[in-house]
Amino acid sequence: MMKRTASILLTLLMSLSLMAQGQVSTRKYRLSDFLDKMTKVVMSGDEVLCSALRQEVVNVWTSTTFEFCSLEQFEKLKTSEAYYFLIPVESEGLMLLTLVKGGPQAQKGISDMHEVITLPISSALGSSSRDLVYLGGIVQAIQDFTLAAMESERTAYQMSGWFNTRTKFKGKEVYVAQEDLSSAMKEKDLHRLAKNRSLHIVPASEADDRYQEFTPDALVGYVIAPALPEAGQLCYKLFFEADTHRLCRIGKEKITKKRGEGFLPSDLAGMGK
Repeated sequence: MMKRTASILLTLLMSLSLMAQGQVSTRKYRLSDFLDKMTKVVMSGDEVLCSALRQEVVNVWTSTTFEFCSLEQFEKLKTSEAYYFLIPVESEGLMLLTLVKGGPQAQKGISDMHEVITLPISSALGSSSRDLVYLGGIVQAIQDFTLAAMESERTAYQMSGWFNTRTKFKGKEVYVAQEDLSSAMKEKDLHRLAKNRSLHIVPASEADDRYQEFTPDALVGYVIAPALPEAGQLCYKLFFEADTHRLCRIGKEKITKKRGEGFLPSDLAGMGK
């Protein structure tokens, strides 16, 4: 018992010593100052996206103070530890929204900054009207995850796992737009899925209406992929709670010649039952 107590005390003392020396670098620890810092929202990207992002941040961002800045201002401020930055970035045919922490390491570039979370928002070739419908849900998801990661080391290291266990699909009505189905979806697959009375494959306008009208006990699927998809690029498959706009499932899959972007039969089988 004495040896065990001594071991625990030694571990605690070593941890405190490392913290004092600034050597602790776990994700949870790095986020411990998030609420005390200002979030700079970088207006980078096309004009339509910037306008929509500005409005959605005003609507849903409540965890920290925030200000908007230009890409040029970001370049000047990125090495400051006084800020976190919410910034659109382009990667492999997609536009992503990433939350990163400012600091000296940013001198080498944004890829060397501490990344908190990155989620897709649209094709890199421009935001569609549908992308803008779900943009607020993405901003909210970034904020929700960051707050949860501050409290749990496990959450901080398992982003997809955290989102994918937030909501139970059982007993929910699930809506998926026809245009979000993969080209690999065959007629026989649609007939099989049609037997699930809780799964509704509908026009895009109806799926979006369910989301925008905050339909109770409903989940809405949405796919984000490159506008000109190539084999090896990523396709993201998201589900949101319609009544809260919470992101409750995120999956990503590499596009292949045989399997294009979009929901596959295996993605939708059993949903809502």
